[in-house]
Amino acid sequence: MAVALSPVTAAHAADPVERCVLNNKNIGELSGLASDGSKMYATNDGGTKLTVFVLSKDCKLERTIANKTDPFDVEDMARTKDGTLWLADTGDNGKKRDTVALHALTPDGKATLYRLSYPDGQHDAEALLMDQKGVPYLVTKEPFGAAQVYRPEGALQSPGPVKLAKVASVDLKSTDTPGGPTQIPHAIGSILVTGGAVSHDGKVVALRTYTDAYLYGAPDGDIAAAFSREPVRVPLPNEPQGETIAFEPDGTLLTGSEGVGQPIRAIAGATGLVSADPKPGAKPGSSAGAAGDTNAAPATGDSGFPTWLAVVIGVVVVLGGLAFLGRKGTSR
Repeated sequence: MAVALSPVTAAHAADPVERCVLNNKNIGELSGLASDGSKMYATNDGGTKLTVFVLSKDCKLERTIANKTDPFDVEDMARTKDGTLWLADTGDNGKKRDTVALHALTPDGKATLYRLSYPDGQHDAEALLMDQKGVPYLVTKEPFGAAQVYRPEGALQSPGPVKLAKVASVDLKSTDTPGGPTQIPHAIGSILVTGGAVSHDGKVVALRTYTDAYLYGAPDGDIAAAFSREPVRVPLPNEPQGETIAFEPDGTLLTGSEGVGQPIRAIAGATGLVSADPKPGAKPGSSAGAAGDTNAAPATGDSGFPTWLAVVIGVVVVLGGLAFLGRKGTSR
């Protein structure tokens, strides 16, 4: 189900506030972030072994959790209630991987590999969402269309692979929020999904692009159903390459960008921006901008710039930009 929505900007949302600055030279390619309320957990999208950095709330390194497993391209991370850190080894800029992987890393450094395969060819995915039952969802990074949402058809198996099934899609619109890599057109960067998170109670789902966060209500914990509802858009301005987003137990939203010396920023009470009883969004084929509606007006961003036109204009330029954003890894 592809739904083109007109997300509402949260007018009463506070601007992101700098919590601390991540000055650790070993965390220069921040791609995943999680929090248990007292500590933060960070990972890079580079490196030759699984590594999670345990940070204090002021960004000081307390310890490192590592395993010798050599990933291909870790792009996001989620933390479950038992303390397991799930690393999404799902990056595939070159569309060359037969399978992608999740690595379950315990606090004492033990890792379990779970391979996954798409039903419809290769995808580059930078967002991992984990529901309350421990079911993972992957959201793809699509410069020329709606982001696709996948989850395993059955229980995870090690090493697998387990086949994924497409359960939803998300058609975002370009925005005027400043930020994002200068190597790709802003209209494209503002629609690329670069990270995801689920609130600790499972009732709010967040996706982010290089410039904005989108909060979806999931009152019943159903992540796939959440994407049929209209999201609240929260601008995340001036992050040069924002790829991380996480919730704290109290509903605070954390965001961060690649680059040594970049801040971790916080938006207090972010989960409260989403209605406890969110309204369904536009149904396919039933309203302006909905998939399948041939009479619908074109989806536009805050500037009124049609997303489809942004895509056409950006095709040539974005290919070079995405090559720049690609990460090298050991072939799996």
